[in-house]
Amino acid sequence: METQSTYNYKVVRQFAVMTVVWGIVGMLVGVIIAAQLVWPDLNIGPWLHFGRLRPLHTNAVIFAFGGCALFATSYYVVQRTCNVRLISDKLAAFTFWAWQLIIVLAAITLPLGITTGKEYAELEWPIDILIAITWVVYAIVFFGTIAIRKVKHIYVANWFYGAFILAVALLHIVNSMEIPVSMWKSYSVYAGAVDAMVQWWYGHNAVGFFLTAAFLGMMYYFVPKQAGRPVYSYRLSVVHFWALIFTYMWAGPHHLHYTALPDWTQSLGMVFSLILLAPSWGGMINGIMTLSGAWHKLRTDPILKFLVVSLSFYGMSTFEGPMMSIKTVNALSHYTDWTVGHVHSGALGWVGFITIGSIYYLIPRLFGRDAMYSTKLIEAHFWMATVGVVLYIAALWISGVMQGLMWRALNPDGTLTYSFAEVVKVTYPYHFVRLLGGLLYLGGMCLMAYNVFRTATAGRPVDAKIPAVTAQAH
Repeated sequence: METQSTYNYKVVRQFAVMTVVWGIVGMLVGVIIAAQLVWPDLNIGPWLHFGRLRPLHTNAVIFAFGGCALFATSYYVVQRTCNVRLISDKLAAFTFWAWQLIIVLAAITLPLGITTGKEYAELEWPIDILIAITWVVYAIVFFGTIAIRKVKHIYVANWFYGAFILAVALLHIVNSMEIPVSMWKSYSVYAGAVDAMVQWWYGHNAVGFFLTAAFLGMMYYFVPKQAGRPVYSYRLSVVHFWALIFTYMWAGPHHLHYTALPDWTQSLGMVFSLILLAPSWGGMINGIMTLSGAWHKLRTDPILKFLVVSLSFYGMSTFEGPMMSIKTVNALSHYTDWTVGHVHSGALGWVGFITIGSIYYLIPRLFGRDAMYSTKLIEAHFWMATVGVVLYIAALWISGVMQGLMWRALNPDGTLTYSFAEVVKVTYPYHFVRLLGGLLYLGGMCLMAYNVFRTATAGRPVDAKIPAVTAQAH
């Protein structure tokens, strides 16, 4: 392996391009289901109604769009910061094709109603096994590359990527333990409240490790690179890492307030969720302060705008989440549109923006260009996406608080003041605004796809040379 003088950019290129493709697919399904809530007639047949398309949307956006982005960036970052080529080109290629197969299988089985019914873990047992195999191979490629590194130091981004790989393997395997009864049907080995507890330990940590820790790995590499500044505080980044990965694992029960789960478990989940605010904001401050001395670049660099605004959304979401985990707040917010708004401020604002910024950084380097085809298109994408997110979450905050207040309004005799249908009726205009926000965000992704296509066709696939010096310059 040491004789190889270039990085493996091929697999990075493949995953980076598919990030954009699956982003459009997943967000298009999201826009369709948002439209179904406004115009119920769009719920067509058994395969294309909201109940079947909603898990398709969440899986496509989290695991297809987000997953491809994480494979692309982790493979790029681990090579660049270790000064070595990936340990095995064949195993890396296997992770790409296996992951695309998993995505296609999900796109076929979910609309057919083949599902375990577990949120973010809906895929049935044969696909679960394929995911586990692919993930083990991914771990071998990632940690194997770190093992043969030429640079003694392991850069902090790799710590976050590594924690994500290990935690997701643990979460997926434990939560997906099931007894198959046929080729496409299985039942969980857990029952009742234990099943719920394991599911939300998994569900919240899919957010904690897939959608947070891993994307923080992205932040710690691409924000300093695009800003041309070192990380504000390396010590803070290490404290951020250990505090975050220890605390996140315990926060899951906040999804199960006022349920059959033991009360102490609910309280434990709430307390750890509140503690999470500290490392989360430490990380956000570290990212934003990295721009010290480079703030002027924001005027002319829309890629940096994406990366910095993503940190603002990260800060906002990680303040809102702990607040919503407080039992008294949760009594109002749970089961309402407020929760959906919170999830999307994190998913569209934090995960979406950091991914888009990172992919814009990568594409020219992967195709031998100095820059993206059009900076103006990136600028337009930034504003479309930003306005889209703000419309989306503001509409759902208002709708959600209103739902929560109307559902618990009582008449003097103790009967409900509002029927369920009345609550649905008043949320209608807010769902329409949410649809507009989603359309804007999707439109921005289509601009991105055009920009990426023009950049890729104007250039040619390249693999950068590995520097002979083992200097610790990233």
